[in-house]
Amino acid sequence: MDALEGVGNPELRATLLWARSRSTPVTADELATAHGVHRNVARSRLERLASAGLLHTTYERRGGRRGPGAGRPAKLYAVSPQLEPIEFPHRHYESLIGLLLDVQPHGRLAEIGAEFGRRLAQSAGLRPVRSVRNGLERLCTALGRLGYQVSLVEADDRHAVLQTPTCPLRPVVRAHPEAAEVDRGMWSGLAAVALPGIETRAVCADCWDSTAPCRISLELRHVSKA
Repeated sequence: MDALEGVGNPELRATLLWARSRSTPVTADELATAHGVHRNVARSRLERLASAGLLHTTYERRGGRRGPGAGRPAKLYAVSPQLEPIEFPHRHYESLIGLLLDVQPHGRLAEIGAEFGRRLAQSAGLRPVRSVRNGLERLCTALGRLGYQVSLVEADDRHAVLQTPTCPLRPVVRAHPEAAEVDRGMWSGLAAVALPGIETRAVCADCWDSTAPCRISLELRHVSKA
């Protein structure tokens, strides 16, 4: 099974969207409870997504387990880094975007990315909130509804770090490094919607390690009211 087959199957697609909406790796028991299916069915769906490369497995001891098998590490399914778009037929959008990037003034790329971020926020139904941590957690949840797994690693009043294996622009950035400015603009635009009254700037959006999630570093500055 490949990635296209995985997302083409309705049950598997729903499972993948559910896994991506969670901020941490999931288990078969959690999927069974969430979707109201037998544990064996849940495990089969997760295993098929893993065979398609959309998930990868790991093991971890989780506290609070009782009964038979309580001492065994739980098998976890984590979202794999998405390095290429999943599409049929292949539409070569990366080539088109590369041509458009070539004719854009350098300073415009961040503006375009920020507008794209604002439109993503609107599509996700992102509602702003004053608290930095709550606002960024809402951002993660909202993007999860669109199928992008994002988690908040750390946050204070001046700095925050997000992490995602499924950055919306990662395939484009990997094909065209100059699109990194668009990517940073996108995250700045998303964070600006989530955090009204705070100027946000993505200073780093590392998409280059093919085995790891992207990490987005945000600078935050509270804007005083006149």
